[in-house]
Amino acid sequence: MSFDPQRLFELLPVIYRVRDAEGAGGSKDVLRSLIDVIGGQVAVLEEDLAQLYDDQFIETCAEWVAPYIGDLIGYRTLYSRTEKIGSPRAEVANTIAYRRRKGTASMLEQLTRDVTEWDARAVEFFQLLATTQYMNHIRRSNIGWVNMRASQVLAAIPTPFDTAAHTPEVRRIARRRGRYNIPNVGIYAWRIHDYPLSRSPAVKLVPADANDRRYFFSPTGNNAQLYNRAIAEDTITHIAERENVPMPITRRELWDSLETYYPSSLSVTVDGTPLPASAVAASDLSDVAGGWAYTAPDKVLIDPVLGRLSLPAALSVNGQPVNLRNPLVTFQYGFSFDYGGGEYSRFANLSADIAPIVTVSAPAKIGPALTGLPASGVVEVSDNGRYVESLGITAPAGARIELRGAEGVRPTLVLGGPLEIDLDADSEVTLNGLLIVGDVVRVPAASTGGRIRLRHCTLVPGIALNVDGTPQQPTEPSLVVESGLVSVEIDHCITGGVRAHEDASVRIIDSIVDATDQTGVAYAALDDEAEGGTLEVVRSTIIGKIHARILSLVSNSILAARLAEADTWDYPIWAERRQEGCARFSYIPPGARLPRRYRCQPASSADAARIQPQFSAMRYGDPSYCQLSTRCALEIRTGAEDESEMGVFHDLFGPQRETNVAVRLEEYLRFGLEAGLFYAS
Repeated sequence: MSFDPQRLFELLPVIYRVRDAEGAGGSKDVLRSLIDVIGGQVAVLEEDLAQLYDDQFIETCAEWVAPYIGDLIGYRTLYSRTEKIGSPRAEVANTIAYRRRKGTASMLEQLTRDVTEWDARAVEFFQLLATTQYMNHIRRSNIGWVNMRASQVLAAIPTPFDTAAHTPEVRRIARRRGRYNIPNVGIYAWRIHDYPLSRSPAVKLVPADANDRRYFFSPTGNNAQLYNRAIAEDTITHIAERENVPMPITRRELWDSLETYYPSSLSVTVDGTPLPASAVAASDLSDVAGGWAYTAPDKVLIDPVLGRLSLPAALSVNGQPVNLRNPLVTFQYGFSFDYGGGEYSRFANLSADIAPIVTVSAPAKIGPALTGLPASGVVEVSDNGRYVESLGITAPAGARIELRGAEGVRPTLVLGGPLEIDLDADSEVTLNGLLIVGDVVRVPAASTGGRIRLRHCTLVPGIALNVDGTPQQPTEPSLVVESGLVSVEIDHCITGGVRAHEDASVRIIDSIVDATDQTGVAYAALDDEAEGGTLEVVRSTIIGKIHARILSLVSNSILAARLAEADTWDYPIWAERRQEGCARFSYIPPGARLPRRYRCQPASSADAARIQPQFSAMRYGDPSYCQLSTRCALEIRTGAEDESEMGVFHDLFGPQRETNVAVRLEEYLRFGLEAGLFYAS
């Protein structure tokens, strides 16, 4: 029952209400004012009583109460680095449900996904032990040898989906050494995610040959491993299967189960017509004697390992001939995080205060749209097309220009010459969500000021790639700033080397700058040796040597550089002015000449040989590109200021996610069992 001021006033005798209205005693409505004050306090008391009742339930309690309810059930707090545990409310609410299923494989798997946001699979290794058969419990698949003709079983042996029997291992699983033993449970986690690229033009192997029918899936025109599209599990009691996790598609898998992956994970469209699975076959399209291993006689051949496509001379579908021009491919590729552009959400990084917005889609060109801008404006590419053209951007004084891919797309710019960005005073040019290959992005010396921003872009390291992914021109930079009046911001990008005028300023944040080799030049002046402008590096990975006038800040980063034999450089990392700036919580190679350091690695020369960055892959295009290996020293893997890893994947908070899993496994693992966390990717 609610006691608002009006109701309280009506509970008084009528005589008092009348006299109050008549002003008995000299003033009117004095009693009414008093009741209003009392009613306000009653409302506060009622609200407090209602909240006390709500605070007894985790679904309705105040945020500050959630930890206290957690204490009642023994809830242990975790690093709040994932969405599902950003607030303890959901974790506490799920604790009882978890404990009712304590120790089951499906619960451990779900728990891992919740606290890490990685795809996961739980494997009870004691189920895979080769043991003597018990006649009351016959296990026909659990025998001490493997049928060498069972290709599917053999292919799965090194994966989390292994079904072959193994002899026991006595090494401890908690240290990730032993696996197959009676008390062991393994938790496999996938750090590589599947990223889609829809209706992207296939890249011809020999563009000048009209009769050549060989193509690449990758818009860079090089080999690329294709991934499956991970399908979310329907129920919490389900154990993850092959289709539920992002993994590379093998030729055998595509051959045996074409309908599983086509067209859900990869598909081909020719001249606007989607090809059915009956027109497609898996094949090995490796290089053999100057060509590919197989040609397509009457079907479209796909090699998922190399990301290659071979079209036949003629094709019929349901008795109707199909025009094989303009092939478009839809596929999944693997990567660790949202860097370099893609179909992930970039909405927060798209400028909303620039007008007009000119939309471009293939077969239209970008150049005329840029030329037609009045002064400020946005040219937005609305598809994943491949735009082969020479471009230039001129920004007059005070203008703001943005060339970007629309939300959910990543167009490819194949430059026929340098992309010249001419900036006038107080102007700004932004490149957002683009894959740029073929030539450099250059700010000419005639620029009189302004700023250039690269956001979620990939300027392919090495300018252009060979078929195998190696750079064609490893010494060529990706970005050249010839004017000393320009500032540059590189955010969530992948680029090759940067050359900057000694008076320019460059800020690199959450990005990879790759000179393709640690002895290459990642940052310097225009002559590749003198000092470049002021440089700031935050949460980034730089592969190659650096020579800057001022290193204003190096924070939570990895500077992987070394001198080559007979190198003309004096230091691998070289700041001319050491009185300004600092380096903190970063890997700095031995012999570097830097301003003051704070808690950088290696801490001493004695540790230099042991503490070095080790990457799972260092070639652009590999799914685990620039991802720290599990063999990397802990001082680097947990050396950032918040105990996350140094480098570009700092914001993944991998060490914190590992700790979350360890804490939860200790709490929910059944007595007598031991668990280990393994990375499947």
